[in-house]
Amino acid sequence: MRKKAIIAEVISGSIADELGLEQGDVVCRVNGKKIADFLDYQFLTASAEILLTVEKKNGDLIEYEIENEDMEDLGITFSSYLFDEAKSCSNRCIFCFIDQLPPNMRQSLYFKDDDSRLSFLYGNYVTMTNMLPKDVQRLIDYHVSPVNISVHTTNPKLREKMLKNRHAGRLLDYMRMLETGGITMNMQIVLCKHVNDGAELDRTLQDLASFHPAAASVSVVPVGLTRYREDLYPLEAFTQEDALQVVRQVEAYQQKFVEELGTRFVYLSDEFYLLAGLPLPPYEAYEDFPQIENGVGMEANFQEEFRQALEEKPVQKYFGKTLIATGKLAQPFICDLLTLAKQQYPDLQAEVLGVENTLFGEHVTVAGLIGGRDLIEQAKAFSCDRMLIPDAMLKADEDIFLDDITLCEAEHALGVPVVQTANDGFVFLHTLLEG
Repeated sequence: MRKKAIIAEVISGSIADELGLEQGDVVCRVNGKKIADFLDYQFLTASAEILLTVEKKNGDLIEYEIENEDMEDLGITFSSYLFDEAKSCSNRCIFCFIDQLPPNMRQSLYFKDDDSRLSFLYGNYVTMTNMLPKDVQRLIDYHVSPVNISVHTTNPKLREKMLKNRHAGRLLDYMRMLETGGITMNMQIVLCKHVNDGAELDRTLQDLASFHPAAASVSVVPVGLTRYREDLYPLEAFTQEDALQVVRQVEAYQQKFVEELGTRFVYLSDEFYLLAGLPLPPYEAYEDFPQIENGVGMEANFQEEFRQALEEKPVQKYFGKTLIATGKLAQPFICDLLTLAKQQYPDLQAEVLGVENTLFGEHVTVAGLIGGRDLIEQAKAFSCDRMLIPDAMLKADEDIFLDDITLCEAEHALGVPVVQTANDGFVFLHTLLEG
């Protein structure tokens, strides 16, 4: 069943408001054309004359002729950016995290999207394997930029093997189309030991750098491995020594690219440094943080925000005992920040719990993949007046953990308030001090 362009909100005083459009109305056509997504809507309404066909909540179909010489936004927000179904992934990647999910989780977690529109609208990374040249041209025609691409390797045969898709090898042709069309690209490499690392990583980084400046940045992240890998491709976790080698290799390229391109261009996720037992690079090393949403420089940015917040000397108002729960990977980092805070606030009572992940397995150490049951079971051993958790532990639009334990259930089981805090150093310090 086709989804619809349902209006979620009409901005007060906007053109749409003056027309009498309301929440729940459906935009059917713009200039006589059906719209499949927000990109269609945005492109077609960028005109001085607009014909808007709207189905009202009572079923009436009304056409609105709009003179918009100043090219104002119409003032409509939609319940979804996609007015049709998202394109599912046609790959069977050897490293796919969804294939490693525990059984009996909520069904939405098992959906694999690989929709190029979501790359622009939500920042998702896409492989481009389910696209035809006309789909790439549509991105160019609509000036969809940047496009976030899951590259993994530029070796066509290896990419076909890694993604298990016979179309995966045409990536560079599509990237050339985007480059010619003036589209900026950010790229991701999920690094798999003995597969696309070493000499293959050399090749990939050199190939991608040849697209600069259209290719703006590359992130390198380690493959995530859960304990649910039966009958899947045999992949190995990176050891500390492996991580050290990857850091040395990528940092050598960063130095080379600074000299040749004027930018480091390639960045490692925080996980590689933490796994290697190395200090994180300084804040300045991430330039304008082009891949922060991909876990690159997130902790350096958080640390800088935290230090700046300390310099403002906010007043401590909360004096109860706080338990800060996070993933095993970030535990030492949060402990270091807490030590800094206690130097300035000696009455601050707080300690850090690095939650062991039994839901996914010991190799999954990030906070965003911690289940409610693990949190409850391990936090019971601590005495506290409240618990702080990063909001990444919960579903984006609902107070529920990955294993469907609700925030209320966690609070009831622990007998203390469980407070969410954003991934922001300022917010974190103020939450610690102000309750």
